[in-house]
Amino acid sequence: MVLLISFTIPSLASANSNKPIIVGSKSFTESKTVSEIYAIALEHAGYKVTRKQNISNSVVYKAVQTGQIDVYPEYTGTIVEAYLKKNGSGKTSAQMAKIASNGVKKDGLVTFNYAPGDNRQAIGIRTSVAKKYNIKSLSDLQKSAKKVRFVSQGEFDKRSDGLPGMNKKYGKFNFKSSKDYDDSLKYKILAQGKGDVAPVYTTDGQLATNKYQVLKDDKNLWPPYNLVPLLNKKAAKSHPKMEKTLNKVDAKLTTKELTQLNKKVDVDGQNYKTVARNWYNKNMK
Repeated sequence: MVLLISFTIPSLASANSNKPIIVGSKSFTESKTVSEIYAIALEHAGYKVTRKQNISNSVVYKAVQTGQIDVYPEYTGTIVEAYLKKNGSGKTSAQMAKIASNGVKKDGLVTFNYAPGDNRQAIGIRTSVAKKYNIKSLSDLQKSAKKVRFVSQGEFDKRSDGLPGMNKKYGKFNFKSSKDYDDSLKYKILAQGKGDVAPVYTTDGQLATNKYQVLKDDKNLWPPYNLVPLLNKKAAKSHPKMEKTLNKVDAKLTTKELTQLNKKVDVDGQNYKTVARNWYNKNMK
């Protein structure tokens, strides 16, 4: 019996390691692009890879938990606040990553090293307006709110970590005007001069242009959302080179790099697969 077990276990491990790694993504640009970079890196590490893109936010965590996908790019903040239901306000990147790593273990999941790239909530402002009123931070914006027009998306005005959170942390923001638009239109509205400030994310491709800038969250309202690979524990164990491979990739995915990747797709109109391959060839070879 002992001999039988000793021969059976390695054969199972070998079989599992030969299965293609299923790399998934959510449906937005950054997730798809980084997912493709992960896939390319794993292929160069000698693994077979199957891609599953555009997975709904509502089911992607369950998909990796149940093994429908093996790995996808997630964010420490999303894990902590959306999946673990914990408050990340005031936490550092390292603290958020630790909470995320420890928290997902109960679901049979693991995380690798988090990237320096941080895609957190923020407020963006037209550069011309920032210079005109000398607005560099949310505290500055609160003091000059009556001079600027706010471009909202409705639900931001109601979320506890949205405008209500800003009002609580910084004092009431009495904007000159506030109008709701579809989130996909916010940069178009800003570009047309119909508004001055809007809720954004810190790696939005449009922020790589000189037209907009991110205001400093000087009272730390919003927690870090560092990019991090989220994996099924069994898949990670049966593909031992995954950790070193993805950690090497993530080490180079800074906020600036992610913003540039998003710009190439969302602003310049390039295909995300082409952008991913070009980035890999330039940075990882």
